Amino acid sequence: MKAIKMRIQKFSRPGVILMATVVVIITSMVAANATQSLTTPNAAFISYSLVAGANSAPITPATSRSVLVMGCCTTNQGVGQVSLLHTPSFIYWVGLESWSGAAITQGSSGGAGVHIVFISGNHDVDIRSASADTILVRNLSGVTRAGNVTLIW
Repeated sequence: MKAIKMRIQKFSRPGVILMATVVVIITSMVAANATQSLTTPNAAFISYSLVAGANSAPITPATSRSVLVMGCCTTNQGVGQVSLLHTPSFIYWVGLESWSGAAITQGSSGGAGVHIVFISGNHDVDIRSASADTILVRNLSGVTRAGNVTLIW
């Protein structure tokens, strides 16, 4: 009986070490797979001051990513925003026009001159397509308008 007890005790120490090693390995594998990657968003901030009838320089949104485009007019208080997708040679969007006569705006463009969103209170400043790959701010007002556009992706 004593021999059997000795044999169990000798076997049990390596067995316990083996079992502890297995538990550590499984725990490490689970922890490694459970980590989450967080990325800091990128942003571009563009200020504008446009005389009557002028356009800003073209702005190129990130390609093949969702881009939040927010614009405001500080001289004729207003704000508008769209979620935009720029694929090579095409732009798609959906969002909300400025507060005066606010409405959902949505569409797509493969060329220049297509209205995307109004960002001024009187709907006289808008963001529109400048080409199949760029956007711009346009002042339709008879006076100078200023504000900014922020892109986050």
